[in-house]
Amino acid sequence: MAITTLDQRTALVLIDLQKGVAGQTTVPPAASVITNAISLITAFRAARLPIVAVNVSFAKDFGDGLKTRTEEKGSRAFSGDWDQLLPELPLQPDDIYITKHNWNAFYGTDLDLQLRRRGITNIVLAGIATSIGVEGTARSAHERAYNITFAKDAMSDRSLPAHEHSLQVIFPRIGETGTTMEIIEQLKALK
Repeated sequence: MAITTLDQRTALVLIDLQKGVAGQTTVPPAASVITNAISLITAFRAARLPIVAVNVSFAKDFGDGLKTRTEEKGSRAFSGDWDQLLPELPLQPDDIYITKHNWNAFYGTDLDLQLRRRGITNIVLAGIATSIGVEGTARSAHERAYNITFAKDAMSDRSLPAHEHSLQVIFPRIGETGTTMEIIEQLKALK
């Protein structure tokens, strides 16, 4: 469904815009996602609305990581600063920071608590990967009755078919989709 409006209490939620994730080959390229995420951060800050930066990380011994037969092989080989948020994102100390340990940013974190205490009813979702972190978080947000707006040009995936399936099949069933510019225009209309 195309974007129609944003609630007065909307938060921007950015998924896994971190060194190890954004450094992978994605479609569309991560560079365009980052550029659009920066535009969204700037617009949300100007509108004085909350910005949430979510990263995925694990203990050094991977004791808090998933250990299922279906988990992608090689996904446990993390090193260095792979989990650090991208330094080019204009994040501030008073933004909300969430560290998750699986695909869904709500599961096992205080994201819902942070949003509800601020009266948030609508979230704008963006990030990498569309079919994993963004979709996992979106499904959980939908179950919690948040209105969801997807910044379709501020997300990418390692798989084009997976990216397109999320955008064309899943997201229209649980939220509205729009471009970064359409979302920014809706933010301006809130004033």
